[in-house]
Amino acid sequence: MVIFGPSDVARCMELGRDAAKRVTTKFTRPISLEFEKGREWHVCPPSHARQVYFPYILVAKKRYAGLFWTKPEKWDKMDIKGIESVRRDNCGLVRFMIDHTLRSVLMDRSVPAAIAMIKAKISELLQNKIDLSLLIITKQLRSNYKTPQPHAVLAEKMRKRDPATAPKSGDRVPYVVVVGEKKAKILDRVEHPLHVLEHGLAIDAQYYLENQLTKPLTRIFVALMPHPETLFRGDHTRVLVKPTPTSGQGILRFVKAKPTCVGCQAPLDPGQRVLCPSCRADGPAVYERVALHPLRSKEMEFSRLWTQCQNCQGSFHQEVLCTAADCPIYYLRSMVRRDLNALRVKALLFDDW
Repeated sequence: MVIFGPSDVARCMELGRDAAKRVTTKFTRPISLEFEKGREWHVCPPSHARQVYFPYILVAKKRYAGLFWTKPEKWDKMDIKGIESVRRDNCGLVRFMIDHTLRSVLMDRSVPAAIAMIKAKISELLQNKIDLSLLIITKQLRSNYKTPQPHAVLAEKMRKRDPATAPKSGDRVPYVVVVGEKKAKILDRVEHPLHVLEHGLAIDAQYYLENQLTKPLTRIFVALMPHPETLFRGDHTRVLVKPTPTSGQGILRFVKAKPTCVGCQAPLDPGQRVLCPSCRADGPAVYERVALHPLRSKEMEFSRLWTQCQNCQGSFHQEVLCTAADCPIYYLRSMVRRDLNALRVKALLFDDW
């Protein structure tokens, strides 16, 4: 890599051609240095190759990103190599944040916008507002390991639950990290995303912040801001939401929930059903607000996702049988189905209110 200094792409191309000629004179014929990146050639013939990166972020050896120019009028594409946005061994949230960071920095030339986006996403993660599909990590399962691996431990756990659907060697195993007992190892806190959805398990947001986001983002922002560690502390990290365990987990196994009003969540007295006296007076409006409108919205969302899966499989007249572990739509559809079933149960409560 050669940094010439000028910010004008046309001038840099001219300097690159001149540098290639000067260096070629030092070589023994027929060795020649050309101003090109031949192995990544897709735009024009090698004999006319004139390629420049501007702007350019060099993270480490074979890890870089930049706008790829072959003509001075307009860049051709954003070229990314070796950075987490193009690697499969990180969760989708890492790829999403790095991709949007590079677009803000390289295309929009706005580092403050990238910083604001990173802080907003970290805040959403700590408040349990991130879509589960973005937190899924996938690893390929092999037949043997020298040391226990999280996805291999999960595969064995799934085999004990249901041998017919358990992953086999060569399959990619999706998993998420959930909150466990104090000082529990990571091997004991990995679960399949569908199991997490079905049982309402809490995601360990702190694990994702410290082990998935911190290092990749720091490597990018160390060249963009003086103190990249400030991305992971400050006002946006002060609100931490831990989901309440579902019934049957932890201490809730010994707690009996008291029925509450569906409309205002006020405790119901003995003999009262579904609605308290104040909400009962305006029952139809409460029914539309808490049951009918959310149910219709969720049905439309599920229908949209179902159609997208049908379009992916190439048929609109057959049942969707997809179980793609790497597809975020698969898990999103499962989440929407769970919410839809819960809303249908809530709507049925109004049958005899």
